[in-house]
Amino acid sequence: MQNNTIRLRRIYTLASRLESIVLSTAALSLFSIMALYSTKTLANELAQDNVKRLSPASVYDQIMPMRERSATIDKLLSDKLNNTLPELMRREGIDMWLLISREYNEDPVLKTMLPSTWLSARRRTILLIVDPGEGKPLERYAVARYQVDTLFKKAWDKEEEPDQWQRLVDLIAQINPQKIAINKSEHFALADGITATEYLAFTEKLGNELAKRIVSSEKLAIAWLETRTQLEMELYPTIVKIGHAIIKEAYTSGFIKPGITTTDDIVWWLRDKSRSLALTNWFHPSVSIQRASAEKFNHIEAFSKRAEPLVVQRGDLLHMDFGINYLRLNTDQQQHAYVLNEGELDAPDYLKVALKNGNRLQDIFTDLFEVGKTGNEILKAARSQAVDEGIKPSIYTHPLGYHGHAAGTTLGMWDSQGGVPIQGDYPLHANTAYSIELNAATFIEQWGKEIRIMLEENAFFDGKTVTYMDGRQTEFHLVK
Repeated sequence: MQNNTIRLRRIYTLASRLESIVLSTAALSLFSIMALYSTKTLANELAQDNVKRLSPASVYDQIMPMRERSATIDKLLSDKLNNTLPELMRREGIDMWLLISREYNEDPVLKTMLPSTWLSARRRTILLIVDPGEGKPLERYAVARYQVDTLFKKAWDKEEEPDQWQRLVDLIAQINPQKIAINKSEHFALADGITATEYLAFTEKLGNELAKRIVSSEKLAIAWLETRTQLEMELYPTIVKIGHAIIKEAYTSGFIKPGITTTDDIVWWLRDKSRSLALTNWFHPSVSIQRASAEKFNHIEAFSKRAEPLVVQRGDLLHMDFGINYLRLNTDQQQHAYVLNEGELDAPDYLKVALKNGNRLQDIFTDLFEVGKTGNEILKAARSQAVDEGIKPSIYTHPLGYHGHAAGTTLGMWDSQGGVPIQGDYPLHANTAYSIELNAATFIEQWGKEIRIMLEENAFFDGKTVTYMDGRQTEFHLVK
């Protein structure tokens, strides 16, 4: 029987690959023969094929080797400098943008403009970007000891002018800009990259007249960081898919053993798995458990290390918060898994209802995205509608891109559901990415307490519609 089954499987595989015209004749008889054998055997075979086709390993195969990653990063950066930055500078009315960093103390914005082979600034690296106006291409200079690849024109010869600051000031005076924008911001950390030392040294050398033209580059810096290009968006969904694949493998590969595996075991598995794929994590993952016990939900504890890790038990609802960095772009994802009790084939209906509440909250929230609206406006409207629909919401969504908690508008914080001053007042722009992070609380009568479905999925806003880059969780992962 075993040999016959193997032969029939091979026949079935061959028949499945035939052209449709052949299938209409020969394959029908093959399927009739297979019907003589156990339906269960065939179903198991098809299920195994499906698992293999959708396995995390098939997703990992898309991860590039380091040399290919380097070329891709440089291609993305060159495209953005040439085709996106001019529009952003003109939108914000900036004709000169100055970025200054010393090695290992990099301005967050400057670091995104360095070539892929520059893992840090070198000595003091000064980048100067100029819009000459009249629709002409931007002029990009590097007042630095070393050539900054081909992205910026080398503009300092130390042998000719030993003083780097003097060369910078001479170049600025020669260009004679209307504004000199520097990365200095009180409220947006990622736009506040110039250090006090560098600022003082620069302004002292610049002189009073030119110093009057200094302005904050806050809006331009945020625009550069938050705007996603077409080329980036051709790759970003794959990055998100890789993150999903790692989460899926953690939950469903058999690694988790109920009664043995702890939450810390899962956390460190995630770190090791990321490294094995030559990926990095921009934050330490967290794994939490909700279960039928008297313990109440604690938000801080759910996203940080407990005094003692919990052992995974059957009937538990697991939650994972995990993110990777790849090609200078980040993911930030949260998904749930249910640990099956003996004899169970699926999660209980009462937990499925809780998940549906979370999905509905996502829909309410993302349907309200509109260019020009602020994060606080969207937060308020989404919470109001959710409450009207009987959902208990908490929304704490943030931009995503070069950084995990990236530049742009903040749409709530878990402990600021009434709005976030300043950062929440920043308006939405088109072609931006967000980590749609929120939770919906649902009372579970069978557990005698309220639980929270904490979801986080990565999405792109094109100015009209919010689209999840690799779908979203609508069913629980199942731990057997």
